[in-house]
Amino acid sequence: MNNSEIADKLAADHGISKVDARKLVDGVFEAIGSAAAKGEDVSIHGFGKFKVKDSSQREGRNPATGEAMTIKASKKLTFAPAKGVKDKLNG
Repeated sequence: MNNSEIADKLAADHGISKVDARKLVDGVFEAIGSAAAKGEDVSIHGFGKFKVKDSSQREGRNPATGEAMTIKASKKLTFAPAKGVKDKLNG
């Protein structure tokens, strides 16, 4: 499911226009992205939690040449689903 499909479902379920639904969907993801960029965790009750984690610098290998290289430290966004979502996934 992509952003447009989510917006279509919202529009159908809540009687709003597809354009307004798409603005809402885009706004939610923008808010999550902005909070993550600030290093904040985002917790959505009943759905799950987005957390920013640090990945430290490490040694790796270039897969094409096999040459050793340093992989820079970076941040990544992880997601931990809420119990209700886990239950839906596992029947």
